[in-house]
Amino acid sequence: MFKGAFSIWGRDMLVLRRSIISELVSVIAYPLTLYLAFGFGLKGYITDVNGVPYPLFIAPGLISMTAVNAAFDESSWSMWFHRKVQRTIEEYRVTPVTVYDIVIGKIFSGFSQGAVKGTVVFLVILLLTPFRIEYAHLPMYLLCIALSSMTFSCLGTICGTVIDKPENIGRVQSVVIVPLIFMAGIFFPLSSYPPSILPLIQLLPTTAVFEGARDALLTGAIPSQYLVNLVLSAALCFTIAVYTFNRKMAE
Repeated sequence: MFKGAFSIWGRDMLVLRRSIISELVSVIAYPLTLYLAFGFGLKGYITDVNGVPYPLFIAPGLISMTAVNAAFDESSWSMWFHRKVQRTIEEYRVTPVTVYDIVIGKIFSGFSQGAVKGTVVFLVILLLTPFRIEYAHLPMYLLCIALSSMTFSCLGTICGTVIDKPENIGRVQSVVIVPLIFMAGIFFPLSSYPPSILPLIQLLPTTAVFEGARDALLTGAIPSQYLVNLVLSAALCFTIAVYTFNRKMAE
């Protein structure tokens, strides 16, 4: 069971290994720049947020942002490239590999890349800045990252399956993914929102990602509403990804 999925995952990890240095350099630069610019640039103007020093407030979100962005990028571009350019997906179809194997393999690939890149950003921030955590809180934080990476990997798989023009994947990132990330309280507390729209913001899966990850890393627990949101989002996106890919392959 899942033998085909692990074969696809292994192939994608081999591709990553060949370009791991350039991948890590590029993925570290963006969140580290944001951390230095906002964490230190605004530290003199914003001391604490809900009793938490501002650099410590934004660090969990930046690490989580790296993981989910990497998961989405890998799944969407990998699925599109293998479907439209290399035609690898068509080769898979004449083998015993099932639709579930292909989708799960691509989701594993996105999740793995998100985990690797998020871990590297975490280590870099840990080494170069005063950011420190309680290591006993890591298991709940990693659970949050795993669920959120799965969600964004599934979203990337859906985009790579239904989008034929590569520039449209970039548009989805600019118009959908980036606003969802920046609206979710990564740089400011959710209490800044007007009470009329706050309930809607709290329902966003990205809010569950960043608020849940921040609470997990700082307190060792994920609030129940965010944990339920993460689990339901991951399950729903996985179901849609499998259905969408199955329909696309039947055309």
